[in-house]
Amino acid sequence: MITSKKLSSERIAEIMKVPVTYSKDSPKLTADQIARMKPAHPEYWKVQPVKVSLSIKIDADIVAWLKRGGKGYQTRLNTILRQAMMHTQFE
Repeated sequence: MITSKKLSSERIAEIMKVPVTYSKDSPKLTADQIARMKPAHPEYWKVQPVKVSLSIKIDADIVAWLKRGGKGYQTRLNTILRQAMMHTQFE
């Protein structure tokens, strides 16, 4: 039976800190090569991060902008935050 494990934000941060080492056996790939890759067993890649209910205050114009896209504005906000997280490292 295949089960999907949920990753906590702490575990994701821990994984992001692991350095990547390249060699002739595992060379650095180009963005195009990575984009064309597919998992051998896609069912093993269905890992979902743990969702946390949160109450925050966001500027009204930002919420209006997100809602203009229709249903799913919270998912869009999560995607924007995840992209920022992936491209930012706090010391």
